[in-house]
Amino acid sequence: MGNSKVVLNVLTSTLSLLIIVLIIFIFLRVGNAAYDLGYRVFTEPALEEAPGQDVTVELDKKMTALELGGLLEEKRLVENGLLFTIQLQISDYRDKIKAGTYTLNTSQTAKEMIQVMAEDENEETAE
Repeated sequence: MGNSKVVLNVLTSTLSLLIIVLIIFIFLRVGNAAYDLGYRVFTEPALEEAPGQDVTVELDKKMTALELGGLLEEKRLVENGLLFTIQLQISDYRDKIKAGTYTLNTSQTAKEMIQVMAEDENEETAE
């Protein structure tokens, strides 16, 4: 009877240790993915070097940010439409995108495209 209690305690301790290691592993993977996403939101480069290719896009006034990101990904202006959506939502231009037809370039960053679609006259800002 004493041996079975010892074996049970060892198994319980081992299982607890494995669960703790699994939880730590999951936290590390989620943290790494969150860091990568956050880094890409602020540093995502343009798809191509200048001069790039001009692409015409037409925005509907009922288009959501997610739909816009999908459209730009479909037109190969951005690598990831969801990432563009996040960039738009945290920008100062999130409610300023206007419907219309725009000529964007594959050498533009997401920020530059957002500024064009918001019809911002002051694209060059002091940083």
